[in-house]
Amino acid sequence: MKGQQSKRREMKRREFLGAAGIGIAASAVAAPAIGQSAPEIRWRLTASWPKSLDTLYGSCETFAKYVAEATDNKFQVQSFAAGEIVPGLQVLDAVQNGTVEAGQSASYYYVGKDPTFAFDCAVPFGLNARQQNAWMYYGGGLELMRDFFKDYNIVQFPAGNTGAQMGGWFRSEIKSIDDLKGLKFRIAGIAGKVLARLGVVPQQIAGSDIYPALEKGTIDAAEWVGPYDDEKLGFYKVAKYYYYPGWWEGGPQVSIYVNAKQWDSLPKVYQAVLQEAAAASNVLMVAKYDAENMPALRRLVAQGTILKPFPRDVMEASYKAAFDLYDEIAAQNAKFKKVYEGWKQFRADEYLWFRVAENSFDNFVYAQSAKKA
Repeated sequence: MKGQQSKRREMKRREFLGAAGIGIAASAVAAPAIGQSAPEIRWRLTASWPKSLDTLYGSCETFAKYVAEATDNKFQVQSFAAGEIVPGLQVLDAVQNGTVEAGQSASYYYVGKDPTFAFDCAVPFGLNARQQNAWMYYGGGLELMRDFFKDYNIVQFPAGNTGAQMGGWFRSEIKSIDDLKGLKFRIAGIAGKVLARLGVVPQQIAGSDIYPALEKGTIDAAEWVGPYDDEKLGFYKVAKYYYYPGWWEGGPQVSIYVNAKQWDSLPKVYQAVLQEAAAASNVLMVAKYDAENMPALRRLVAQGTILKPFPRDVMEASYKAAFDLYDEIAAQNAKFKKVYEGWKQFRADEYLWFRVAENSFDNFVYAQSAKKA
């Protein structure tokens, strides 16, 4: 019975992708476009995720599957989990140097190289998932980031989004901003620099290494994604306080990185296939997280997880620290400033629009639903 239901869901998912024009439409890129003379190509793609995360790592497999199907298996991409070729935080280097042809990662892992990388994923108090897509596809974001990635010999493609994330797992309760002082917190990206201003000691650790660090007390708290992934990684077993929201990741995007030389060598039709496969992965990832997070959260609470909102003073102090930091970086980093100025204006316009229609709709229907709960 479960097998039949799974097949029906897969059929519906494919029908949706075809109707929406975001998947691999056979009429657009399959035979006769993929003719007998099309070359056979084999690529390797290394990811920043362990195989246990079937949404993040699974999106790499989805991407590879669509590329193969659209080319009659002539263009094949083999996925590798973190650590199988390179460690999870070295994906960008591996693609840049040509160790592999492609990779999938969260660009804010590389802010140590340049904080501008964060805009390709998420910055604190930034864009939600829909707004990130709007900025990338229609707001100039993709052009800005592609220009930035040229210096790293990479062409990047939006290829997934988690939606707004949770604020993480804490071994002790956070009652006020004072409780952040000296806290060793696993947190990625530019958010670590923001929290450092509030006394936090940020730690950047790959996903597969978080649990032992939290269990041993090497760190006091850790954030990852949200209930569906966090349950799989078992954080609830070693930290009972689960905070929200993850204000540093309102709509974090993951990207497919392609080595620029390898990209230029592809036939145009293969380039189109790869681009469409990334777009399909982008849609499917956030849809799966939205479907799976609430059931997972119910299970976590049933097992003793204590759900808590961040205190107001923590949120307000973090907001101020974030934008003070951006202004300081922009004054010193021309690449960051170029992206930040366009991003900031787009964010302002998006916030105005979402306040008019989206937020008013959401607030009303959520309030009505809460009354009946």
